[in-house]
Amino acid sequence: MTSPGFFARSRVLAPPGWSRWLVPPAALSVHLPIGQAYAWSVFKPPLESSLGLSGTASALPFQLGIVMLGLSAAFGGTLVERRGPRWAMAVSLVCFSSGFLLAALGAYAGQFWLVVFGYGFVGGIGLGIGYISPVSTLIKWFPDRPGMATGIAIMGFGGGALIASPWSAQMLASFGDDSRGIAAAFLVHGVAYAGFMALGVLLVRVPPEDRRPAGGEPARAERAPLVTTARVSARNAVRTPQFWCLWVVLCMNVTAGIGILEKAAPMITDFFAGTSASVGASAAAGFVALLSLANMAGRLLWSSASDVIGRKNVYRVYLGVGALMYLVIRQAGDVSKPLFVCCALVILSFYGGGFATVPAYLKDLFGTYQVGAIHGRLLTAWSTAGVLGPLIVNRVADSQKDAGHSGPGLYGLSLAIMIALLAVGFAANELIRPVHPRHHEPAPRTGHQPPPKETADDEPGPRPTA
Repeated sequence: MTSPGFFARSRVLAPPGWSRWLVPPAALSVHLPIGQAYAWSVFKPPLESSLGLSGTASALPFQLGIVMLGLSAAFGGTLVERRGPRWAMAVSLVCFSSGFLLAALGAYAGQFWLVVFGYGFVGGIGLGIGYISPVSTLIKWFPDRPGMATGIAIMGFGGGALIASPWSAQMLASFGDDSRGIAAAFLVHGVAYAGFMALGVLLVRVPPEDRRPAGGEPARAERAPLVTTARVSARNAVRTPQFWCLWVVLCMNVTAGIGILEKAAPMITDFFAGTSASVGASAAAGFVALLSLANMAGRLLWSSASDVIGRKNVYRVYLGVGALMYLVIRQAGDVSKPLFVCCALVILSFYGGGFATVPAYLKDLFGTYQVGAIHGRLLTAWSTAGVLGPLIVNRVADSQKDAGHSGPGLYGLSLAIMIALLAVGFAANELIRPVHPRHHEPAPRTGHQPPPKETADDEPGPRPTA
């Protein structure tokens, strides 16, 4: 992996007869490991007891990891596009695994700052680069079903916790939940994930530019007026109203979903406390597992549906029906536990679907030219929502508790806020129109010519026509 030729285009270019269906497994081999981030809560109680941390402090590695995910995706997106998916996956492997190894050292030495730096900062860079590494490649391989293709990969990120959570719990049970046991678990994670992610580095291929991948006609939804065949650079994309409307759409959808996901167990317990349908700790944990399954399934189901009904229409479902689900939860209160669970599952399926569909939406608006870099910049909406969602739900619940409310009354105001945020996202989605031609790059050169050099800031600017 260190030889200069390993990342050369000739080594990553797909040979004749290469099956495009080998690319989604390559993407999954990266997304499943980095999806471990959603299982961080398994390590919170042991860290708190062994290192004397508060609940707020033990969340710092996860919070920093999500912040670094958005920042590294935003600032590294153009470099990922230029260097290719193999380079990006290799960087993700090194950073994510190194983060675990540093965290293991920090836990063993009792130095929590090293756990935060390793898992949160270094590992967070691996999260961001790994998350966007396969996006543009999958879209180029699957021009007929870009929503389905990106949904398969991003489903891995949503489902990674389903593997990591019981695996981590079992390791802590075997190694012990003291600092040495935590260090051993981190060490095993770092080594095992490095081996698994290496499969993606070795397997990934890009399609030849002069050959359309097999399967090739765009899906019915892609022959809509909103879809462009033009090319928009990442630098120009952030200057368009379409980018910022979609930023708002993603931020509002994620804020609404993560608000339930982050506080799922205490929320369902509070809603039905004091009723004949009270929820115990094991049932609350089962509810969280169901939400994780809905999150994962929604990434594939709804992104695939977007290939048929169109990206704008599927976001109308996410935001409009999502607001309706929140309204039902708010109005029904503690009347029906099955109704509460069903509405929450739908909301979390929309949460996952929003993540998986957005790369294809970007492809529709801006073309495939630098869609990975544009996607990286858009993920700053995730970093923002990761702060907003939990802040709204927790702050409001605390204030309502201080005011003497209980049960569903703790969450009525925050649910109303979520409905309003989804309405804002719905309006932003309705404002999205085709990108103006002034933002398009000139048509690509014909014939076999070397690629033009990058501009000084590593972002291609307008190129002269041939």
